[in-house]
Amino acid sequence: MKIYAHRGASQDFPEMTMAAYEGAVKQGADGFECDLRLSNDGVAVLWHDADLERCANNKAVVSGSTYAQLKEIYPQILTIDEILDFAISAKKSLLLETKHPVPSRTAIEDVLVAKIKSEAKRIKSAEIEVNVMSFSWLAIEHIKQLDKNIETTYLLNNYMPWINARYSSARSLGPEITHLQKDPGLAKRIKDSGRKLNVWTVDQPSDIRLCYDLGVDNLITDRPGFVREFLSTI
Repeated sequence: MKIYAHRGASQDFPEMTMAAYEGAVKQGADGFECDLRLSNDGVAVLWHDADLERCANNKAVVSGSTYAQLKEIYPQILTIDEILDFAISAKKSLLLETKHPVPSRTAIEDVLVAKIKSEAKRIKSAEIEVNVMSFSWLAIEHIKQLDKNIETTYLLNNYMPWINARYSSARSLGPEITHLQKDPGLAKRIKDSGRKLNVWTVDQPSDIRLCYDLGVDNLITDRPGFVREFLSTI
């Protein structure tokens, strides 16, 4: 079971900053989870929310702001270029989540696919995996149309019907940990469908143990160091 740092080691550092990802490396993470949005001038930046209010106390909307404006408001903001360069140098895999709905629709997938293809040699040389995730069924299918060789994960909410997952082209499915708590049998259904199981966001000992027992492939956590230490005791 691989450990992915959710927005970096986000329990100990500001989420999605270089400090958080550097901290994740020191804590023994196998890879990084990142959220991505497009700025108004088409730069893919690491940001979870639609606006900057929660993390930067500013109501600027990512899709309505240029990259220069976002950088001025929050100097720690990272781009896809920066996180990919760091992941390659640190030899850490990436789970890249595209956020939806957004005004630019699937433009973020266009940017990511172009970037992944242009960096294919460096990614292969570093021996890392790059997987694009989304709660949007259409976004996942759009990636398949652009490049069927790119690994994808269809993320699942508790209320999402199984039929959506069944007919997704994604090679991995990503339920929330609360989904597995309520329905551990979901793990077997996912495995029986021939897909990998990527679970978010797993921070508590009982949930780490559950993921271990259910054969989860990739565990996404705010606490990579704690998860690594806990797994060493099993």
